[in-house]
Amino acid sequence: MVKLAEQRARWDSRLIFLFAAIGSAVGLGNLWRFPYITYKFGGGAFLIPYLIILLAIGIPVLILEFALGQKMQQGAIGSFRKINRRFSGLGFLAAFVCFVVVAYYAVVMGWSLIYMLGSLHAPLPWSGEPEKFFANNVLQRSAGIGDIGSLSVALVVALAAVWIAIFFCVFRGVKSIGKAVMVSMPLPFILLVILFLRAITLDGALAGIAYYIRPDFSLLLSGELWLAAISQVFFSLSIGFGVLIAYGSFNPLRQGITRNAFVVALADTGLSLLAGFVVFGVLGHMALVQNVPIEDVVKSGPSLAFAAFPQALSLLPLAGIFSLVFFVTIFFIGIDSAFSLVEGVTTVVRDRWRRIAVPLVAFIVCGIGFISGLIFTTGAGLYFFDIIDHYVNSYLLVAVGIVQCILVGWVYGAEKMRNYINSVSRMKIGRWWDVCIRWVIPLSLGILMAMQFITDIRAPYEGYPQWAQAIGWGIIILPLAIALLMAFLPSRPSPAAQR
Repeated sequence: MVKLAEQRARWDSRLIFLFAAIGSAVGLGNLWRFPYITYKFGGGAFLIPYLIILLAIGIPVLILEFALGQKMQQGAIGSFRKINRRFSGLGFLAAFVCFVVVAYYAVVMGWSLIYMLGSLHAPLPWSGEPEKFFANNVLQRSAGIGDIGSLSVALVVALAAVWIAIFFCVFRGVKSIGKAVMVSMPLPFILLVILFLRAITLDGALAGIAYYIRPDFSLLLSGELWLAAISQVFFSLSIGFGVLIAYGSFNPLRQGITRNAFVVALADTGLSLLAGFVVFGVLGHMALVQNVPIEDVVKSGPSLAFAAFPQALSLLPLAGIFSLVFFVTIFFIGIDSAFSLVEGVTTVVRDRWRRIAVPLVAFIVCGIGFISGLIFTTGAGLYFFDIIDHYVNSYLLVAVGIVQCILVGWVYGAEKMRNYINSVSRMKIGRWWDVCIRWVIPLSLGILMAMQFITDIRAPYEGYPQWAQAIGWGIIILPLAIALLMAFLPSRPSPAAQR
């Protein structure tokens, strides 16, 4: 499966690399976040800026990250250090984002395991009161973030099972990942197609789908709409995590890049669009049965998948089977992204300390990840989940994207990187890519982050108390300070730095 060249593992084939990269990009956000944001911003009207931004920002940065890892033959820290040693902290920042996100991402997968087991019961345990089941039985949610409560035993067990699964996906590096993605990546597409075929045959499904795709063109003038589209493309494609840089580093130097980026982006977008049809088809049926508007059925955030949608599934014939299929789909969508995020961390560690065995690194990272995730299994877990997710994705992830575009575009040279990409790719890119990397993307993401900062200063996020907001800001400030410190500390010269 893996060949070693200059002590660097290799994907066995381009297909396995594509499966791994698609699995990293495709995640839980495709299944519940994309349909919700599309609904919130006018259905088809959201798809217009989403597709524009996918082409102007998403695909150019995908190309950049694949090319950076492949050219430098290093993970995020090593790649940035080769360009300029003072930017090695940027790789640490990306790895930190990976770790924090996967710490709570694994908890969401734990929720799906609980629902998978619940799907085996007849009648379904959440029938009639899905939100109450989610809050009381799954989360054991407390009254607020200040009331932490006790650990949920069921969630702790589910979380442990998730981390064990992640460990076995990554404990042998790209060898075990290659085997895992051959099963885990195609399965969500297959299961979603099954759900799609069932959803479109339901009474009321067409009304739900019409609600999903009906455009309100007046919303195109809204800056918030475009910012939401940038955020969704950025998070959905795993830009800024350093994962795709690590995956690119396991490719041979002469492998094509451009086509791979387009394939990954199109697969990710295709799954999001398909998930939207499934969600709104079923919610249309639910609205018809309950005789309520679709606006009153759709919930934001995790509740769409773990409260409203289970209720919609319970209304279907063979509800237990379709519920099981749906939550198995959520789990496998999550596992691909989860082990890719862990690989983003382990690659950074292995590139720095090559003598440490891969299984040991994987065990340590997974163990710390499990312990870190325990806070999300408490009664206040969902509140901590919400606030950490907001600050990490609104600031750290965007900051990594901005700086890596500046680093490649201005320090290394966008034209120099483009020449390398074109030298190994049949599909050539033009000077438009230089403009995107040097100007369009940094400015767009900078505006997004500045607007979010102003909003958060004017009004505390979701009204959380100041000490909770301080946790969010601390998660931003601490890794940024470490990254800046790394820029001024003396570093060991890389033996391959001048290659």
